[in-house]
Amino acid sequence: MQFLRNTNIDFQGKRRIAFIFSGALILIGIISLTFHGGPLLSIDFTGGTSLRVKFQHEVSESEVRRAVSSYDLGSSEVKYIHEFGGESEILIRVKQEAAGANAQNTVEEALHSYFPDNPFEIRSVDKVGPKIGGELRVKAVMAVLITLVLILIYLSWRFEFRFGVGAVAALFHDVLIIIGVFSLFNLEISLAVVAALLTVVGYSLNDTIVVFDRIRENLKKMSGLNLAKVINVSINQTLARTIITSGTTFFVVLVLFLFGGQVIHDFSFALLVGIFIGTYSSIYIASPILLEWGKREALKKKRR
Repeated sequence: MQFLRNTNIDFQGKRRIAFIFSGALILIGIISLTFHGGPLLSIDFTGGTSLRVKFQHEVSESEVRRAVSSYDLGSSEVKYIHEFGGESEILIRVKQEAAGANAQNTVEEALHSYFPDNPFEIRSVDKVGPKIGGELRVKAVMAVLITLVLILIYLSWRFEFRFGVGAVAALFHDVLIIIGVFSLFNLEISLAVVAALLTVVGYSLNDTIVVFDRIRENLKKMSGLNLAKVINVSINQTLARTIITSGTTFFVVLVLFLFGGQVIHDFSFALLVGIFIGTYSSIYIASPILLEWGKREALKKKRR
């Protein structure tokens, strides 16, 4: 990438704007989460029954939704699953409190009653009990938190404590924004989405470590320059690698999002948002925190 070899962009000069932008995104997400009473959890965490149904004659989502709602199945979800190169099916998800243990029978009865002349086949049934769903919810949160703590410990040992704080703050920023975006679009948080969050954490961390490694290397080579200049030079030196890696990964995930089918739609959407935010946070969150930390340490030394 010859055209990116000699870039000289003042990234740190824009860090205040970046902080405001990130703060606004997080605030909007928190407001949305508050308005919705928290994240919208799938039956993976709340417990319930998920059925995939194939009708002999095509039906619309609205018709199936009316059929299900006529049997008072609560906040049930109905959506078409258009598999790439395959047949279309209807996904019906009923939360545990709606029909209890008889959710499958109730759904089948509702469909038979509403579509008497349109036979259907139950392709698959997935059930999650409320106790298991609650345990999964706790374990999912613990998985993310433990991952962040271990990353902080590792980076504090590999680099310095301030590097670890910057990286973990960027990762926490990424997770908050993705959850906020899901709340804004009223999308469910499922186990697949949690897996996507952990994938984004790993991806973003990898990008941050590349930048931090170059910063540490340049701090030794450019001891005469101030910290802001060293960080800017380091980011510019790794910019080509960042754009190539993020661009190619984004393209692959975009194809997965467009043609991967409804089942992994939310997973790939979380990755799309995460790749963009993770790349951004390595430059405008992790590195500026490192700069602000260094400035405060320098100020303390002057006072002493």
